[in-house]
Amino acid sequence: MKGTYCLIINLNNTSKIKIGKKLGKIEFDKGYYVYVGSAMNSLESRINRHLSDEKKMHWHIDYFLKESEIEEVIFNESTKKIECKLSHYISKKATCTQGFGCSDCECESHLYYFKNRKEAIECVENAYDSIAMEFKYFRR
Repeated sequence: MKGTYCLIINLNNTSKIKIGKKLGKIEFDKGYYVYVGSAMNSLESRINRHLSDEKKMHWHIDYFLKESEIEEVIFNESTKKIECKLSHYISKKATCTQGFGCSDCECESHLYYFKNRKEAIECVENAYDSIAMEFKYFRR
C-alpha cells in the first residue's frame, strides 16, 4: 500500500528539542502539530514506525516524536505523490517550522503548528478535500 499521511501530534509543554544535526535545537510551543509525509513503499509500516517508541533516529520527525505523542493519523492510499500539495494547503492556515521534514522537496516545511486539535484535524481534512482526495483514519 502506497500513500500520504498526516500525523496529528500533541506537544504537552513548550520544549526545546534537538532536531538532528542540521536544524539543531528548536523551541516548539505547546499545542498540536501536523506532520505531512508519504510512503511510496509500505504506508502501514511507515505509520507503525512513527507510532513506535523503539526506532533509530533517522528523520526530523523521529526527534520530535520522542517528546510528543501522535493522537491521530489521517491518510490516503494512492500512487500519486500529494505530500507537497497537502503541505502547501496547510502552510496557508498554520505556522510552519522552517526546513522541517522537507529536505527532498521545495516546500518550506512539512511540520505545522495549531493551538488546538480540532483546528489541526479540520485543516488536514480540508487539505485533502481541496485536491479531491479521499482520506481515512488509521487505528491501531
